[in-house]
Amino acid sequence: MTGPDVPPSFTLAYVPGVTPTKWVRIWNERSPDVPLVLVQVSAADAAATARDRAADAVLLRLPIDRTGLHAIPLYTETTVVVVPKDHVAAAADELSTDDIADDIVLHPLDDTLDWERPPGRPAISRPATTADAIQLVAAGIGLLVVPQSLARLHHRKDLTYRPLADAPESRVALSWPEDETTDLTEQLIGIIRGRTVNSTRGPAPTPAPAKPAADTRKPAPRTPRRPTPKTGKRGKPRRRA
Repeated sequence: MTGPDVPPSFTLAYVPGVTPTKWVRIWNERSPDVPLVLVQVSAADAAATARDRAADAVLLRLPIDRTGLHAIPLYTETTVVVVPKDHVAAAADELSTDDIADDIVLHPLDDTLDWERPPGRPAISRPATTADAIQLVAAGIGLLVVPQSLARLHHRKDLTYRPLADAPESRVALSWPEDETTDLTEQLIGIIRGRTVNSTRGPAPTPAPAKPAADTRKPAPRTPRRPTPKTGKRGKPRRRA
């Protein structure tokens, strides 16, 4: 964030499971004088964090209410179902929603998957967070469908996960206020999209020194040399017989 008498910095908020480590490293290499401040926010608060300008930009999961916000989709996550290791579903390499139709499937309040109808049988109540739902799965109360990054974030030795083939997928996006696309925001977008320092939106490369023009003139014709008479041992012309 910037302002009068405040050194320039950039605040990047991110939701659980998203790991901006690589982008932070590149930012620090290119702009060591502008700190990139990381702030973790809940999925439920992510869009409001961008809209209220509590951060310069936010890495969040779609869908969101985009009113007043830019949102650039970055990548799509695999959707998985988290199960106890001794559950019958753990024996499969991949599952479908039909495979878990008879199971209780937990649907936490911070779920960001865009379900038309969640799979399985609903629990009596919805857990407040994904972390709470993980605890219930470990207790054998139900299964949980989440983006793979969240399954990794909440890894436990007694749980495992399998891809869920026909489930909605989570898309991670970079979001910021519509009227505040600053140079630092453009710089972050370039880093995330893999632009190099010398790309068109990065610093202009230093031009190489011009090579001297090649001399295209033809050399002047050489005057043929006149033959010299043959001489004897002492250099005098030989007499004719």
